[in-house]
Amino acid sequence: MLGHALRSEFHLDPDFITINHGSYGATPKRVLAAQDRWRRQMEAQPSRFMRAELPQALRHAADALADFLGADGQDLAFVSNATEGCNAVLRSLVFKPGDEIVVLGHVYGAVRNTVQYLCDRFGTRLVEAPMPFPRLDEAKLVASLTAAFTPSTKLAVIDHITSSSAMVLPLPAIIAACHAAAVPILVDGAHGPGHVDIDLNALGADYYVGNCHKWLMAAKGCAFIWARRDRQAGLHPTVISHGYGKGFLPEFDWTGTFDPSAYLSVTAALDFHAELGGAALRARNANLAAEAAALLAGRLGTETASGNAAAGAMALVRLPASGDRAMALRDALLVAGTDAPVQSLAGDAWLRLSAHAYNEIADYQALADRVQAVLRD
Repeated sequence: MLGHALRSEFHLDPDFITINHGSYGATPKRVLAAQDRWRRQMEAQPSRFMRAELPQALRHAADALADFLGADGQDLAFVSNATEGCNAVLRSLVFKPGDEIVVLGHVYGAVRNTVQYLCDRFGTRLVEAPMPFPRLDEAKLVASLTAAFTPSTKLAVIDHITSSSAMVLPLPAIIAACHAAAVPILVDGAHGPGHVDIDLNALGADYYVGNCHKWLMAAKGCAFIWARRDRQAGLHPTVISHGYGKGFLPEFDWTGTFDPSAYLSVTAALDFHAELGGAALRARNANLAAEAAALLAGRLGTETASGNAAAGAMALVRLPASGDRAMALRDALLVAGTDAPVQSLAGDAWLRLSAHAYNEIADYQALADRVQAVLRD
């Protein structure tokens, strides 16, 4: 039961064309119900819950998520979003004037700002490696990245799936290139979990952060930070609390009073993802995104951006408009009843669409109608 037949599992507006799952996700009713049960359990006796029930429940949820991600629970902790996880890593590391942090040209804006903050504070230098676009070529991408490395490079911050251009990057090759150059790598996997297959232990990055509220359909505010065991010493959450100095998990598992229900209900999201097909769902979504992008590009007489063989459930279509119109077009589409983000890339306006379990090709036929109407206006 996929496509529009599944929409009853969500609180989605029936009059709105929702084809932007990638930005904020959409949480199913059953996951929200599980979250509410945890909230009620907490409020029944807050002191008992926080001291006697939460520690074990939190580790149980972390173990379940880690198992899904091919990791060990002791290497994974919860954070509220991937940007917070990136901040935790970046602001835990020690930099000095002249050190360099390398990012790719399509780095997520909030993460780029975090790196720039370090540069402004410590005299560190941000180095941006150009990214091949709109045709992603693995060899050219790795060559561009490694060409940016110097003896002063202390860290590479690389997206798993780029937000602006929806490219699934060849992570194994990138990680291997970084380690061959003795450069640690932080992977911003904001779009990874539930979107593409992930085996964190096999990937062997130094740090990986990811969102669960997007493609895994967890509640808003559920994300994680994973660190290779030899990288956990000296890694701290963005809020220092009672666990300071006691190790990775004690520090991250308690940063003060908070509502842990988004974390604890991730098990309901994992169950729902599996019920809908797991790997088969992820493949179905990727195929639908490719079909939808081809449909829209054909209607507009333009082109799609193309990634590597591991395409994901987001796709990019060039609009017949200049990049300086991107924000106005996005606002106009929102008014027209659809949430497709429009980006300015390489001087052109590009529309990013997403495909998830509740979508079907009719959504993108309707999207094409509204895009054409907005462009005419």
